[in-house]
Amino acid sequence: MASNGPVQQPGANGDVKNAETPTTAAQRQVNLQRIRDQAQRLKGELHENLNKHLDELFESFVAEVELIEQGSTSNGFPVSSKSVIIKEESLNKHKSRKDGDLPDKVFVNRRSVLTELFEINHIRTIYHIFVAILVVFSLNTIIFDWVEQGRLVLDFDLIQWGLGKLPKVMALWVCMKLSTLLVVYPAFYYWSNNRVPGKPRLMDYIWLVLYILYECLFLVLPIKYVTENELPPASTLIIACEQLRLCMKTHAFVRTNMVRLLNHKKDDSKDSEGDEMPTSDSRCPGFSKYLYFLFAPTLIYRDSYPRTHSIRWKYVVSNFTQVLACLMYTYYIFERFCIPYFRKFNKDHVTPKALMLSAFGCMLPGTLVLFIGFFAILHSWLNAFAEMLRFGDRLFYKDWWNSTTFSNYYRTWNVVVHDWLYTYIYKDFCRLFGHQNRAAAMALVFLISAVFHEYVLIISFGFFYPVLFVMFAGAGFGFIFLTDKGSSRSWNVFLWVALFIGNGLLMCLYSMEWYARKNCPVNSDSFVDYLIPRSWTCMI
Repeated sequence: MASNGPVQQPGANGDVKNAETPTTAAQRQVNLQRIRDQAQRLKGELHENLNKHLDELFESFVAEVELIEQGSTSNGFPVSSKSVIIKEESLNKHKSRKDGDLPDKVFVNRRSVLTELFEINHIRTIYHIFVAILVVFSLNTIIFDWVEQGRLVLDFDLIQWGLGKLPKVMALWVCMKLSTLLVVYPAFYYWSNNRVPGKPRLMDYIWLVLYILYECLFLVLPIKYVTENELPPASTLIIACEQLRLCMKTHAFVRTNMVRLLNHKKDDSKDSEGDEMPTSDSRCPGFSKYLYFLFAPTLIYRDSYPRTHSIRWKYVVSNFTQVLACLMYTYYIFERFCIPYFRKFNKDHVTPKALMLSAFGCMLPGTLVLFIGFFAILHSWLNAFAEMLRFGDRLFYKDWWNSTTFSNYYRTWNVVVHDWLYTYIYKDFCRLFGHQNRAAAMALVFLISAVFHEYVLIISFGFFYPVLFVMFAGAGFGFIFLTDKGSSRSWNVFLWVALFIGNGLLMCLYSMEWYARKNCPVNSDSFVDYLIPRSWTCMI
């Protein structure tokens, strides 16, 4: 029985360990220390690499988790009850350049912010309140006409006058559209397929000059047409906006494909920016891609965009109905709150006191017009066209109403135009003059934006009165630095106060000048009268 015990088995493992020599133990300690040193070096390398890329990897991971958690889709859109917006910054990190270049715009399937918010009952109720106000405005007009005149007067003279001469407007729009189809694309197609590969040559510069000349004529000729036919303000506004939109579309297409072609090597399947080159024998993208881009609700050219599964025609009709409702809303605001203030401007003596009262009286109507215009164009109109074209990326704006800084407000108010300015002005300026000159690039973006905003008003109203330019390029640009470090929610109050005051002044001053040019005598027959505000010189 005793022979089965472990003490009597000298070959047992327990005896071997107990018999370990001092030399073996020392060697084991050396090996362990070597492993520890290697582990420390590995830890240091990992820590250094992770410090470089941790933010990018984490943001990408969060974006992927959000998409996975959403689980189901609706017509190709992710459905989310927790997150309204997938941050543009996290998506852009996927296309960041290793050489430090700024990230590119990334298109993904996503719905508009208000589309998501309207699924919340509380937000939907706010929408219903605005609908109820529109109904009350309509009832107020009907009852007022019935009591004052004993009959219904539903002629909507202001709308009919503002949108007058529509056949001429449509004729000019068709001409502008055909020029982009029958001039820009064929010319670019010919140049791209007949140029000698390699560095730019003399003929390339000649084509560049011709392209610049075309863009200048595209801006000048419609102005001449509008002036000769004396188009009313709303009709002229349509022409001016379409003119700038097509100019930006043309530049986006030409600039993207020109740089792609100039930097393309014969054996490359991708250009210098990592985008796929056209797979056909032609060096120019197909006409169908260009045609789709001209109508798509984006100003950034891509050969393809995310698409939805089908077209929801009820959704299209709903959005166009909202556009018409916003038009009626704007009509009531001008008819009830704006015109009565200024119709007889300068027929009676206007004092600084009266001017101040008029400006403050216009603040609420002016801000309502701003919000209604935003909803009608950036939400309803663009969503309707996006749905008809099955365009998947509906992030035409972000939650600008929550901004605590003016820089964030400008980035999120109109994402469509901001993307164009960022891609084709800001990034190109940084490429040419270096990333250390970002402040100058931002100032250039502001200057160009302010000039073209003022250009639209000059063409629409028919006079030069650069109030918007001064407020946009002056106070608006300065507020960026004033609120740049603001993180408190009180800065959001400041932003809204500034918007109320700014919109009130714009509506007041432009209305004064409009009626001054109707009620006051002409200063002179020269071009100077066009430049000097008549509201300053009228002494009736």
